[in-house]
Amino acid sequence: MAKDMKVALLLDFYGDLLTDKQRDSLDFYYNDDLSLGEIAANLGISRQGVRDNIKRAEAVLLDMEERLNLAAKFAEIKQRLASVRNALDVIDQRNIRIYRSNEINESIKLILSELDRLDKLNE
Repeated sequence: MAKDMKVALLLDFYGDLLTDKQRDSLDFYYNDDLSLGEIAANLGISRQGVRDNIKRAEAVLLDMEERLNLAAKFAEIKQRLASVRNALDVIDQRNIRIYRSNEINESIKLILSELDRLDKLNE
């Protein structure tokens, strides 16, 4: 089984929709990098049971992402916030070199503060 790191991200978004054993199996497999045998020993089930849990759970997570698209929207929001931050940095540098405007500087501080708040909401 090749590890798809997208599943680890989807686990963060949709993990509560899984059974405890499915969630634990994925968490051990993707986040703790345990083998099927190690997970089986931790959960008190067979290696095949662990594999089945992982496969079923992956299918649920991928289906939920296909339906809701939350992880993709999250990634896009993070990318757009980074773009705004980069554009703001260009404006700040130009203000420092050319305009030296306190009004622009205060606006930049306000926008940065709002970006920080959005970043915290998006964690």
